[in-house]
Amino acid sequence: MGRLVPAVTRALDILELFLDGDGTLSAPDIVRRLQLPRTTVHELVTTLAARSYIVQVPGEPGRYRLGVRPYQLGSRYAEQLDLAAEGQQVARSVAETCDETVHVAILEGTDVIYIAKVDSTHAVRMVSAAGRRLPAHCTSVGKMLLASLPEQELAARIPDGAELTAMTPNSITGPTVLREALAGIRQRGIAIESRESNPDVSCVAAPVRDRTGQVVAALSISVPMIRWSEERRAELEQLAVKGAAELSERLGHRSAA
Repeated sequence: MGRLVPAVTRALDILELFLDGDGTLSAPDIVRRLQLPRTTVHELVTTLAARSYIVQVPGEPGRYRLGVRPYQLGSRYAEQLDLAAEGQQVARSVAETCDETVHVAILEGTDVIYIAKVDSTHAVRMVSAAGRRLPAHCTSVGKMLLASLPEQELAARIPDGAELTAMTPNSITGPTVLREALAGIRQRGIAIESRESNPDVSCVAAPVRDRTGQVVAALSISVPMIRWSEERRAELEQLAVKGAAELSERLGHRSAA
């Protein structure tokens, strides 16, 4: 690995400061927060302003905000992102850690579509495939995604009189029961499915967010009941949350400090 260039590192440190607070900074703010010499900060700020990475705040002399250049770079990065490809990479990493089947899914109507999948190496494992469609209310990923919808949109997709298909005897079949389950998911930030889509499998799922903070997918870990326990569930919940956070970060999401 090559040597880090101090001047470039300091310039990037300055740009990252704008991610906090109200998004504006003065040179003295930067000196104080980064503990850099005033002359160095002045030179770096002048350079960043000349390249449109920062601009002066109108009506507030000496204060700066991000300029158009970071937006242009971020937009180009967002254009290159592929949720399925990024999801497959993260799913592979999570699967290597727990040796269980990992999915990434999106919501379409009242169904989920699996866009990425990595299998467990165990002989006994969940049989599924990327591209498969299932009723959202029967899966952990689906319930996670439904729980993330605004109430009005959820009601439009699943009205009070809706008939919910049962995939197993454990599937939720009533909108009222589903809404109660979704309220608990919103509170906990994680979804659990206990043999609701497959009588031999339970799953946990966590939300995946894009750079705007919107939930765009969910990541799940599926486990045959022969390897399921409360202790195992707690362990997999943490791993699902970690994997979903990594995928969210790849999509440009920045979690609150």
